[in-house]
Amino acid sequence: MLKTTATRSSASSAPHRRALGTGRGVRWSAASLALAVALAGCTAGKEAVTVEPSGTSTSAGQPGTPSNLVPADLDPALLPFYEQRVSWEDCGGGHLCADIEIPVDWADASAGKASLAVERTQASGTKQGSLLINPGGPGASGVEFLDAALGAISPEVQEAYDVVGFDPRGVGRSSPVACLDDAGKDQLLSTDHNLDTDKGRADFQAAWTAFGAACQANTGALLGHVDTASAARDMDLLRALLGDEKLTYLGYSYGTQLGGTYAALFPDRVGRLVLDGAVDYTLEPDKLSLDQAMGFERALRAYVTDCMAGAKCPLTGSVDDGLKQIRDLTQRAYTDPLPTQDSGRVLTRTLAFYGIAVTLYADESWPLLTQALSMAMQRNDGSGLLSLADFYNGRGLDGTFEDNSTEAFTAVSCADGRAPTDVAHMQAERDKIVAVAPTLGDSFAWNALVCAGWPTPAAPLTADVSAPGAAPIVVIGTTNDPATPYEWSQALAKTLSSAVLLTWEGEGHTAYGRANDCIADAVDAYFLEGTVPQEGLVC
Repeated sequence: MLKTTATRSSASSAPHRRALGTGRGVRWSAASLALAVALAGCTAGKEAVTVEPSGTSTSAGQPGTPSNLVPADLDPALLPFYEQRVSWEDCGGGHLCADIEIPVDWADASAGKASLAVERTQASGTKQGSLLINPGGPGASGVEFLDAALGAISPEVQEAYDVVGFDPRGVGRSSPVACLDDAGKDQLLSTDHNLDTDKGRADFQAAWTAFGAACQANTGALLGHVDTASAARDMDLLRALLGDEKLTYLGYSYGTQLGGTYAALFPDRVGRLVLDGAVDYTLEPDKLSLDQAMGFERALRAYVTDCMAGAKCPLTGSVDDGLKQIRDLTQRAYTDPLPTQDSGRVLTRTLAFYGIAVTLYADESWPLLTQALSMAMQRNDGSGLLSLADFYNGRGLDGTFEDNSTEAFTAVSCADGRAPTDVAHMQAERDKIVAVAPTLGDSFAWNALVCAGWPTPAAPLTADVSAPGAAPIVVIGTTNDPATPYEWSQALAKTLSSAVLLTWEGEGHTAYGRANDCIADAVDAYFLEGTVPQEGLVC
């Protein structure tokens, strides 16, 4: 799904990953909660229904996990993972932390063990169970996200649930995917390639093939088992070790794919699931890229319209003129990278794309884009966009990277699916993208080359993703979400047999915790009382 990345075509290119990422968008949104503007008004359709709570919670990590918490069809060789004792330690701020053992390969218990990092709060009132959270990505840390999530989740929900953040396999503090050193990663994320040429495409693919080889050398067997289905099975293990009969879950962005996959694998274990900013993971990778390119084009158009209504906008003329000026700036960064105030670094087209895209996850960030564009267009100074790109990529001022989100994003994306790499096919897909997203569309093309030389095969697809028999699931979509377009939420709500769609008419990526009281009240009532939002509710 998406973090940010892409590649370029026409006069340039360079990026990474299949599409733009979703995980960090949630972190950025959470950081902007204090600035969120409440939107008023709701419209509704059918009447609400009620689902039962997740079940009685037992002491986590006791040996001899009750049989009612263990999947009936579990391979007996995997039972020790469900029966392990979990040692929770105080890790500050009233939080408890633990590492749990997971199998490297859920299909082969003898393949070895890996570790899953978990951090949780404790319910401040009468406990209903545990609420697992995931910020997206793939590759974003649920442990690091926990504090931000507590700012989004209502006090009433925190009173009723332990809130549990975890780093999925391959991510962060769990057994991580490890690839290049900081210098190598810096070069990978900043270099432009001309994907209009055979040599440019070959160089681009070679860079990512070398990246994959480094991941295999430094990660080992786990690299071949970081797919979403394996992570969903880890989540069921965590559910049982926390003592919950059913899963209660809040997943943002790619976290909706993780939650939906869990529902497909364990429909009888679904308690109360909220999937916010949904990914339509039934789509082929090419269609995902096309849809996301359109989503960011719409968000950029909304930004330009808003910017031109202000006094300090560096863009001139019509909205279309302003969009062309942004495209011209990125093309200039390719032919003649902009100088910056960071010694020895210039703003390439790839970095300019990251710097623009990151601000489109939340309209509260638009003033930062205006400031950065003003520096670039009026003073030929790429420092503003470079800083924004570094923020997106998690790069510090000293050149070190704060996490392995790039590594995990790529590994999970390549594990979950591959797009055709025939040049004629990729060129035709690129032309489709640019036709609907002329400003930055090139940055969403040619992404199939990222996984073309990946050293491990893609995982088998889950046979039935409709989760028949699951309890009601809540899917939330934002009408002008750039990273996970609203159409994806509509599609996922139709795919999951028990889902209802909750809509926020707003800008930016995801809704719960940054939208209005209408969204918050509907989600809280679902978590607290099991009241499912009315089908068709629009906030």
